[in-house]
Amino acid sequence: MAEYEEQLEALAALDATVVAASVDTGEDSKKIADTVSFQVAEGVSRDMANALGSWWEERRSIIQPSEFIVDTTTGKVLTSTYSSGPVGRIAAQAAVGMIGFYEKQRTGG
Repeated sequence: MAEYEEQLEALAALDATVVAASVDTGEDSKKIADTVSFQVAEGVSRDMANALGSWWEERRSIIQPSEFIVDTTTGKVLTSTYSSGPVGRIAAQAAVGMIGFYEKQRTGG
């Protein structure tokens, strides 16, 4: 999440908002949220993971990384990744590039 914090200015210039979510609750969730300035939702459940099509790791009762770039005008998911660990996540700098690309496509620029 730290790399998204580092890219917030570039994301804000694209009118993009970062929202994260965690299975943690209470103090554990607060520890995570205190490290970033964007919203961090807490208490992601297995039902929520299933609704997203994400992989729920039974052994640790966690949702594995699931990332989405959503067009807030249409509500359509433009890009998504589903990981089973740290490999395959959308890097923050790549997200900036993808959002910029989609914005140029949308505006014809």
